[in-house]
Amino acid sequence: MSLLAFAGRRLAGAAVLLVLLSAAVFAATAVLPGDAVSAVAGVDASAAQRAEVRAELGLDRPAAERYASWAADALRGDLGRGFVGARPVTEVLATRLPNSLLLAALTLAVTAPLAALLGLWTGLRGGGGADRLVSTGAQVLAAVPEFVIAALLVAVLAVWLEVLPPVSVIPLGGTPLDVPRALVLPVLTLSTVGLAVATRLLRVCVADAAATPYCEAARLGGVRGARLAVRHILPNAAAPAVQALTLSTGALVGSAVVVENVYDYPGIGRELQLAVAARDVPMVQGIATALVAVLLAVLLLGDLGARLLGARERNSR
Repeated sequence: MSLLAFAGRRLAGAAVLLVLLSAAVFAATAVLPGDAVSAVAGVDASAAQRAEVRAELGLDRPAAERYASWAADALRGDLGRGFVGARPVTEVLATRLPNSLLLAALTLAVTAPLAALLGLWTGLRGGGGADRLVSTGAQVLAAVPEFVIAALLVAVLAVWLEVLPPVSVIPLGGTPLDVPRALVLPVLTLSTVGLAVATRLLRVCVADAAATPYCEAARLGGVRGARLAVRHILPNAAAPAVQALTLSTGALVGSAVVVENVYDYPGIGRELQLAVAARDVPMVQGIATALVAVLLAVLLLGDLGARLLGARERNSR
């Protein structure tokens, strides 16, 4: 199958998955206890006022009808307005999503090279002391919740040493780049979690590549050391390594939602938490769908990159 045909199939599958996941998100918001009526009308509103607000928000219509209407508008690029504040969802995405993407890009810039080095180092020393030490450390870190790591970093760097702010306060109308110090703790927290996950995945990729018959044949032919790693192991590990980094990037999305809320970082994860708390269905639906679309795009690019590297490696043999 050509790369173009492969990309077409993956793109079609991603589109179907996006529709299914958007429906699942809508269904999940529909079964949550409570709704946005209390936030809009106020807790002291009468039954008649609540019914009027419910009709204005369209919450008196069947869930299937509301989803069909939302999906039709979404295809035209209109994600609607939030119930609370009547803010256009696309405007919130345009404001907050770049902040989250910046956070993710900085995190990947830190974790990708470190994970590659640690994964290669431990993968080539399978079963050795260095491998056991790094693998155990990564496993322990991967098991620690993000908010616990964040709390420890705040306690040490913000409270004890007082070298960093405990929250990411950004001036009104500004961007996180205007206050670089506000990015350090969120990036450090996400990098700690991401490094643990990515190192374990890349270690497996390198170890599996080193155990392939192709690399075993090279060893029998007298190839050793750096030459074996550079010319034989790394090319074999490249494709699965790209997929491993892609999967760790997917895990980063869930971690970012938690970390943004811990540090009050003005990203899309913070907006999602506020929308869920207010039962703001259009905002939750739009943000969740956008996050799923970004994640599917990353996975698609990872699949294409892995396939391209795998084909190049096969052709070079």
